[in-house]
Amino acid sequence: MDKSIIQLIDELPNDNITVKVLNALDYVAPGQWQNLVGFDNSIRAITGETDAKVIQRIRDRATALYNDPQQGYQSAIKLYQTIDKADTAMATAALANKVSEKIGFLSFLGNITPKADLTQTIDLVLKIAIEIIVFCKLNGIPQPNPQEFANSLANNYQDASLIRMVALVCLDGILPLGPDFLGKIQGIISGADSNTIIQNPVFLAVNTSLPGNNPSEKLGFINQGFNAVQGWMNNLVTKTGITPQSISSHLGNFIQIADDNLDFVAAFLDQTTNYFEHTGIQSVARRLILQAHTLVKEEIKQEITQPIQNASSAVKSDTSQYAVNKKIEVWDEEEEDWYQATIEKVQDDQFFINYIGYGSSHNEWVGKDDIRTTDYASSDANGYAVGKKVKCWSDEEETWYTATIEKIQGNQYFIHYTGYDSSYDEWVNADDIS
Repeated sequence: MDKSIIQLIDELPNDNITVKVLNALDYVAPGQWQNLVGFDNSIRAITGETDAKVIQRIRDRATALYNDPQQGYQSAIKLYQTIDKADTAMATAALANKVSEKIGFLSFLGNITPKADLTQTIDLVLKIAIEIIVFCKLNGIPQPNPQEFANSLANNYQDASLIRMVALVCLDGILPLGPDFLGKIQGIISGADSNTIIQNPVFLAVNTSLPGNNPSEKLGFINQGFNAVQGWMNNLVTKTGITPQSISSHLGNFIQIADDNLDFVAAFLDQTTNYFEHTGIQSVARRLILQAHTLVKEEIKQEITQPIQNASSAVKSDTSQYAVNKKIEVWDEEEEDWYQATIEKVQDDQFFINYIGYGSSHNEWVGKDDIRTTDYASSDANGYAVGKKVKCWSDEEETWYTATIEKIQGNQYFIHYTGYDSSYDEWVNADDIS
């Protein structure tokens, strides 16, 4: 079973090799990245909220948004995880968690083989492709668009998203391929046999996520992605003066490095870090929390400005929409489903109904909680609309409760339970209502 976004953020490490490497790269993008861990802590840091009830509402709304496949958050996380785990993981638990002392890198040389330049190039360009796909998915862009991504990368990328791209340049570009990594990658891509690329394990791991109907179109997208970000990468190197030696110097604060084995250092870091997944989870969480915060603020604003409807007037308005000969739907407790019927008599809040398609022997009196109108012009794909009466199942009570839909977001429905105050209002999934 996939972990929730709360679990993913709560389980991010405070300190390990990945965190040390990202902190070491702070000199390239000073102050851009903080290792935010813990979901509630992230909510406080990102939104500035301190009220425990508001934080809980943001947490609940973020969970609902994350679980809605239409939002794209879960699939974004999976892409970040897949691209990072496609490389063979060499590190043992002891090595991955060895954070209290300087790592004697030379002792691991016998277990490390630097990647061939072609393999390293494929890794880098595929990470760019995945970043483009995730960016477009989270920004509602229907098809992955390298140029849209490049524009945002140059003008809007910050925090975990920016340090991820900085790490890509440093750890997957400059360190293993040298200062002329862009020219080297361009030459390798243009001269590589396409069969070699499409048989690469990393390509195979993300193949189904790449746009295109065949390998040729998928490779075309990968090339477009690299070409779109070349300018930004070149500007980053020029502006900051990054070199293999400067990267090595900053990594040397926790790894014993010699300048003549930087390709081994790159291979070591590739196999012992998961910076793409780590920062990817943080980027998705930031976007998710900000969206949840916006929605919760709007809800709170409405709660303050909208007067609470008087219970008696609510009953009156609820029953006045039902009249003799009105076509309605009636809830059958035994069948746990709604049936079409026509109202034949009305007495206070009781209705004598005739089921359409059934004989008069099935006619019966029913209460207002078990009937609903069918006059909803703007129903969603699930057949629901704001204002529609539904039945909501309670696992705890093992019974159905009557409720009214007040808001709709994707496959999530904000409902108000009939006969209960607004403190019971909640978001539920489409599967929980009928």
